[in-house]
Amino acid sequence: MAVDPIERKVGAVRVVRLLGGACLGPFFQIDARGVEHLPDASAFVLLAKHQRWEDIPLLGLSVPKPLYYVAKAELFRWAPARWMLSSLGGIPLNRDRPLESRRSLRRIIEHLRGGEGVVIFPEGTYYPGCMGPPRAGLVRMVLSRTSPPFVPVGIRYRKGIRTGVEIRFGAPMRPESSREVRPFLGRVMSEIARLSGL
Repeated sequence: MAVDPIERKVGAVRVVRLLGGACLGPFFQIDARGVEHLPDASAFVLLAKHQRWEDIPLLGLSVPKPLYYVAKAELFRWAPARWMLSSLGGIPLNRDRPLESRRSLRRIIEHLRGGEGVVIFPEGTYYPGCMGPPRAGLVRMVLSRTSPPFVPVGIRYRKGIRTGVEIRFGAPMRPESSREVRPFLGRVMSEIARLSGL
């Protein structure tokens, strides 16, 4: 069954950012560096390390502009969750049934062409404390239709009374050609690992 996404709501983004800061603030201390690498007025793709579910809200709190997030379709099945995730910029992707994701793939390209920031977790799922294998499909699709800068993002958690979260944005990277996705992604993953201290 295909998931019909809802457009992001500006008011919901503001409210949830405030609530997210209030709810996560007592438990997490964010140390974000390299935000100056993000383009102010043009599109970009954040290729981020995926350690745990909190990566998404903490990443959102560390970036000044609202972002769009590619997330697995299963998270959108329950109506209230679908409304919340979509209102915040969640884009459902069904890896098992790619044809169901055609509309979502079009939306990713539309957002990039409109100058937005899109988050892709190249590992596809959580790999806490180590690097997982990259999945090249989404990056290949983006490069076949547009050419935004790709910003590697490292995320590291440190235990303490408040969990320290180090979020490191690297310098933007671009492939030499749209055909060299695997070598490019290999370089990006090495940089994500470095930024994550892995």
